[in-house]
Amino acid sequence: MVESVIKNWQGEQVGETSFELRTAKEETAAHIVHRALVRQTTNARQGTASTKTRSEVRGGGRKPWRQKGTGRARAGSIRSPLWRGGGVIFGPKPRDYELKMNRKERRLALRTAFVGRADDLIVVEEFSNELSRPKTKELVQALARWGAAPENKTLLILSEFPENVYLSARNIENLKLIAANQLNVYDLLHADKVVITTSAIEKIKEVYSD
Repeated sequence: MVESVIKNWQGEQVGETSFELRTAKEETAAHIVHRALVRQTTNARQGTASTKTRSEVRGGGRKPWRQKGTGRARAGSIRSPLWRGGGVIFGPKPRDYELKMNRKERRLALRTAFVGRADDLIVVEEFSNELSRPKTKELVQALARWGAAPENKTLLILSEFPENVYLSARNIENLKLIAANQLNVYDLLHADKVVITTSAIEKIKEVYSD
């Protein structure tokens, strides 16, 4: 059970909320969250790094000098890996880095990571109507009133993206905006503070509860 106070636009406490999500057992929680994090970061790799072997490098078809009699080491190609401009031994080739993880495990890891950030969770009322027009400065000031200082990496979780909120938030250096139904383990763990609206909590319970 996670319990938290609800703050309004001015940063004042206006209520309390609580929610419960099924999480991993304490002895396995760190392991499953780590697996989900490794999967996410690994699957983000493009896998397009590529080098040429000696058979793919241009040139080198003719033997540079005869086998014997020159006093030099024998050589069969100027594209040997030992030569400048030669091929690469055991270099990277395009590959797929995808790691698989069961959907139930992924969702369990996500819920566990989210509940694990309970101490850094800041619950606020819906505030889209407080921004009559896009104003980055006003949103920065509101975040500071809530307890998310500008130097903190802050994750702002919303149920939907009103245009004024999106335009106000997109240029704030340490702020990342994310939809409640698109949570991921990396962003939850990477943030110093997690700011979430009351409607986003309901959306998370709706989407991620089993």
